[in-house]
Amino acid sequence: MVENPVRRKLLAGGTAFGTMAFDFFTPGLAPTLAAAGAEFVILDMEHGGLGIEGVKAQCAFARGAGIVPMVRIPEPRAGLVPPILDAGALGIMMPLVESAEQARALVAASRYRPEGRRGLGFSVAHDRYTGGDPQAKIHAANDGVLTIALIESEAGAANAAEIAAVPGIDLLWLGHFDLSDCLGIPGRFDDPRYRAAAGKLRDAAHEAGKPIGWVAADATQARDALGAGFRCLCIGHEVMVLREALSSAFAVARSTIPAGNPAGNPGKGGLP
Repeated sequence: MVENPVRRKLLAGGTAFGTMAFDFFTPGLAPTLAAAGAEFVILDMEHGGLGIEGVKAQCAFARGAGIVPMVRIPEPRAGLVPPILDAGALGIMMPLVESAEQARALVAASRYRPEGRRGLGFSVAHDRYTGGDPQAKIHAANDGVLTIALIESEAGAANAAEIAAVPGIDLLWLGHFDLSDCLGIPGRFDDPRYRAAAGKLRDAAHEAGKPIGWVAADATQARDALGAGFRCLCIGHEVMVLREALSSAFAVARSTIPAGNPAGNPGKGGLP
């Protein structure tokens, strides 16, 4: 049966940590993330070129590793949702949500009747190819799929209260780069216009009693975000994490090259 400990934790008022994945879609990705302590991974179909077969494989790897697989679909089109869920995703992030109507469409596509109108298809990836009582599977799936409205535009921020109020929307997500770009101030997160728009989103989530998520660049940003009320946090994406870790390690290693020995050749003491 479908189980989603991240959804359960968030709806109970807890906090969850994970990362996004844009490019390194290998069998070892999910086990590596699990070994690092991630609770979920968001597989990106919007920017990374990931297709449905890759989603299906990565969802299986993630569920096998004990972390929750979620997917950002490439555009705000509800018709894209059911195949991704049938492939095994336990969460759907819809980008560029700007209205309550779009939020309702996301919920309808993500839930079976009576909560939505997702088409029935069993003994496939989402229910681990098992048999069993269809009604029990419907109930478990409706309890197990996390619905995420990614708000990343001025219109979305302005309508955040209406979006947050839609029954079945579990999590609001701040898309900070696109929001700043929509406001004509890309990357200027200290600008009062950005702060006001992001504040509307945070206030809407708080008033609706729903969690809010964000992609933090590093641990310090994640810690600060927790203090600001965010409860679902990604620490970057896998490309960023590897690049920054290696960049830091190379800088430290190169700083130890002795002056006058730019080649880094060992001295009389030889190798350690």
